[in-house]
Amino acid sequence: MKKTKKIIISIIIFILFVFLFLLYGPIPTFREYLITSSMSTMKHQYIAHIFYSDNTIKEVLDNNKILETDEVTNPKLINISNNNSKYKLITIKEKTYTAFLVEIYNPSKVKLATTKYLGNKGENILDVSKREKAIISINGGGFYDPNWSSNGEIPHGVVIKNNKVISNYKDASVGGGYIGFNKENKLILGKMSKEKAISIYKDAIEFGPFLIINGKQTKIKGNGGWGIAPRTAIGQRKDGTVLFLVVNGRIPSSIGASMNDISDLMKKYGAYNAANLDGGSSSELVIKNKIINIPVGGDKLGLRNMPTFWIVKK
Repeated sequence: MKKTKKIIISIIIFILFVFLFLLYGPIPTFREYLITSSMSTMKHQYIAHIFYSDNTIKEVLDNNKILETDEVTNPKLINISNNNSKYKLITIKEKTYTAFLVEIYNPSKVKLATTKYLGNKGENILDVSKREKAIISINGGGFYDPNWSSNGEIPHGVVIKNNKVISNYKDASVGGGYIGFNKENKLILGKMSKEKAISIYKDAIEFGPFLIINGKQTKIKGNGGWGIAPRTAIGQRKDGTVLFLVVNGRIPSSIGASMNDISDLMKKYGAYNAANLDGGSSSELVIKNKIINIPVGGDKLGLRNMPTFWIVKK
C-alpha cells in the first residue's frame, strides 16, 4: 500500500510540475493560447486572470493580434461567372481540428436571415432554416450578451437587410467592419459609415476581423489574439463562388482553430475576400435541416439562440 501511495503521489507531483511548467515556463506557446483563447470570449476570461497578472495578459495580447487594414473590397476584381445552383461539402481533417467547407456556386442564392423576434429573442439555426426553406445555413455575427445571459436578441453593430437598417446596436468592438453582399451578389468587406454602407449593401452585418481583402491576407501577429476555438467564416472567390467554413472545437477530436488556421484555409480554397464570423458556441452549420458540425453550446442539440444567419435559399 505504501508503495502504491508513493507512486500515486509521484504521478500527481509530476503532473503538477508539467502543468506549472506549461503555465510559467520559458516556452510561451501554451501560455499564449490559454490567455488568448480565454480572453477572446466574454464567458471564460476569468481563466486567464486566475493564473496571470493584468500586465502579463496585456503583454500576451499585444504580441498576438490581427493588424487590420482599412482597405475595402474592390468589386471590379470579382467577375461572377458561375450561377450553377449546386453546392459541394468538403470535410477537412487537420491534426488539431475538423472543418467543413461548403462551396456555393450561385452567389445570388446567399441571403441574410434573422430571428423573427429581432430585438426581443433569438432563434436557433434549425428553426430559421426550416422557416426560410434554406438548403444551407451558418451562424452570422455576434450579439449583446450581458452576464452571459442573452437569448440572442440583439446583434452587434449594424444589420442591413434588403437595403434597410433593421438593427443598430453598438456595445463592443469586434474588429473588422461590414460583411455583406451588394446588389451584384459580390461579398464586400470594409470599414465605413452607416450611410455609406446603406448605399452599397443589399444584406450586411458588422463583425470581423477580416481575413482576406482583394486577395491579400490580413497580417496576423502571433496567433492573432483569438486563441483556439470553434470557428465560422465566410468568403468569396474571384468567380463569385461563396465559401462557408465551420470548424469544430472544444471537443477531444477537434480542439479548434486559430485565426491563422482559418485564414490559411480560406486562402487555400481560393477565397479572394474572407471574414471571420461569430465563433465558439455560436459556430453552427446546417444542410437540408441536418446539423453537420458538432455545436458546443446551448440546448440538447448544442444549438443556441442567435440573431443573424447566412443562408442559401432553394
